[in-house]
Order: sequence, then structure tokens, then C-alpha cells
Amino acid sequence: MAKRRPSGDGMVRKREDGRWEGRIVVGHKEDGDSIFRYLYADTQKELTAKLRQNIDLYQGIDLTEQSRMTLAEWLEQWLGQMCATLRPGTLEHYRKDMENHVVPYLGEKMLTQVTAADLRKLYDALKRRGRLKPRPGQSRGLSGTTVHNIHATLHQALRAAVKQGLIPRNPADEVEPPKIVRQPMKILNESQLDIFMETIKADPIWHDFFYTELTTGLRLGEICGLMWIDFDGKAGTLQINRTIHKEKGGRLVAGDTKTYAGTRKIVLPPSTAELLRARKKASFSPWIFHDPLRPEAPVNPSSAYYQLKKLLARAGLPDIRFHDLRHTFSSHALASGVDAKTLSGILGHTKASFTLDTYTHTTGDMQKRAADIVGGFLTDYLGEEMKPWQNAESAATAE
Repeated sequence: MAKRRPSGDGMVRKREDGRWEGRIVVGHKEDGDSIFRYLYADTQKELTAKLRQNIDLYQGIDLTEQSRMTLAEWLEQWLGQMCATLRPGTLEHYRKDMENHVVPYLGEKMLTQVTAADLRKLYDALKRRGRLKPRPGQSRGLSGTTVHNIHATLHQALRAAVKQGLIPRNPADEVEPPKIVRQPMKILNESQLDIFMETIKADPIWHDFFYTELTTGLRLGEICGLMWIDFDGKAGTLQINRTIHKEKGGRLVAGDTKTYAGTRKIVLPPSTAELLRARKKASFSPWIFHDPLRPEAPVNPSSAYYQLKKLLARAGLPDIRFHDLRHTFSSHALASGVDAKTLSGILGHTKASFTLDTYTHTTGDMQKRAADIVGGFLTDYLGEEMKPWQNAESAATAE
């Protein structure tokens, strides 16, 4: 057997056409034979510079035969490896991003030949024309946030390729992805919340569902996944154990909560506990909120989402997302004096600091309440003239 040549070992020769060719060892096959990378240049000096750069790159790297696969082949293999660690919904989201936005541009390129420049061109193209089916009047380009998320997934896949000896380095390390632009949080203020509560009273099918949502702040999949075995009517508590999501093809599946902190027990407000106790007496389904037409099945998250849109339109309220009901609950809870640690546990956040960072948003109603509290405090101790927030507010109104 020939002596095994170390990675980074190279040689050069002049071709018959006058160009210079070099090759370096970048890895080894299972039988020990070398895997080469070939480089070309018009002059020996230019080739020497290329060789030096690549020898440094591959020094100590030992790629396998699989490094010859394309990016598309690697992404499919990587997604298969991730099945055991990712929630089905997350895995499907990753798969769609790669199949729809990465593979059409770079899928046929050899995995070892994908460069940082390729990724920058990809992201620029996606920001210009990455949307597959834009609605009328909608931009053809993907948002910076969407492209940032695609970069995060691709970066993770290429990092795994480095660890498995398929590429010498991660080209995504050299790319600055688009910045995430945070949209202002939308919530229902106090008057809008009163209107919404009055509106759902007239809907016997959906009232309990939305009342429970607005008094617990559960994620959409979590509230759809509630079962009667999770409800302790005597203690007035609710155990959050699962979430409902859609698999490819539209089938509803019950899975684990979003994070380990997502599996939690919450103490219900008395009115919500009483509502669920009464609902349980009349229920003949294992699900607290079942499909209106199929009691054996949980309510479909898509149905709940579209029902919210109908209720908002009926009430003449702003068009918000379902997740904004969670924001509404959280913001009003903080404004009402619920501490961040307690709220974090109710919401299923891993850290209370995340809860505070997320819900620093306030409405005019909350600011006015804070002004009244502080103003009253100042008046008691410092006199009637010390009411700066109220005075400023009055002046602004007069203008």
C-alpha cells in the first residue's frame, strides 16, 4: 500500500496548453487513497499563491469521500439527521426554506465549493425577488428577517458539515446576514379589549376559547392542545403539556411544547377556572376546546386564527395576529402589577429577562395609569404643584 499522504500536501505541473495546474490533498477515501483538490492559473507565480492559500486552509483537515456531494444532497442528509432533535413543525419550516430559497440557487454546487461570496449573492437575490407567490401589491423580495432566518438555518447546516469532515470551514461565518427589523408590538388597549370581550359574548362557540386565551396568554398551539386531564378544577390550575401543529398534508399532530420551560402548570384566574368547570360539565370530548364539527379532534389552529379575524372585523378593531392576544395579556398583566418572574412562568419563557425585554411596550392607558399613581404620590408628599406628568399631558392636549 502506498504511503498515506497528509492533507495539505501538494504538487504542481505545467500543462500542454501552457497553463499551470496544482493539486493538494484535502482528505482520504475509505481505502486510504487521497482526495485531491485541483487548482489552475495562467502563471506559476499565480498558482503558487493559490496553492499557499489552500495548503493553509486544508492543513490538518481530512475530508471524507462524502465531501464530493452537492449542497442540495448535503442539506437533504442534514435534515434527515435533524429529525430526532427538532420538532416536526420546525423541521418542516427548515425544509421549506432550504428547498424553496437555497437549493434553486446553489443546490447543484459542490459542497466544498460554496463560498461566502455565493451566500452574499444568494441573500441579495432573495431580498430582491425571493417571494414565490407575492400577493397583489406585495414586494417580490423577502424581508430582512426572513433572509436572516434562512441564513441561520444554512449556517447551522454548514457548521454540521465542518464537524463531519465534509468542508474545511464554514463559509457562512464570513457573511453578515440582513438585520432583523422588529415590528412594533400590536396589542388591544383597554377600550379595545372591552369591545372584544363584548363581541365574543355573542359567540357561544368561540367565547370560552378566546376568554381563556386573553386570561392566560397561551400560544395558539398550546391552547388548541389542552385536554381535560390537564385541568384541575378543584385547585383551579392548568397543566400545559403539549402543542398542536400541522404536519405536511394538513394532518393535526400533538407534540411537545416549544421549550422545556413551556411544559408548566399555571394558576388560573378565578373567572377562567369557573368558566372551565362549567364547560367541563357539558363536555363530551377529551379536548377542552374541540373541533366544532368533530368532538373527538382538537380545534384546528387555522380555524381559531380565521375566527379571530372575523371577530375583529365584526367589532371594528385593528387587524392583529393571534400571537398579539398573547402580547395583550402580557402587557396588561405587567401594567397591572404582575411581576416579571411570575409572568415569565405563566408564559413559559426560559428567563424573566426575556419577558421584560419583550414586553417593555406600553400603551397610552398604561402611561396614564402610571402618571396617576406617581402624581398622587408626589401630591401627598410635595404638594399640589408637583404633578409633572399630568401637567405635561394637559399642556399637550391643549396644543
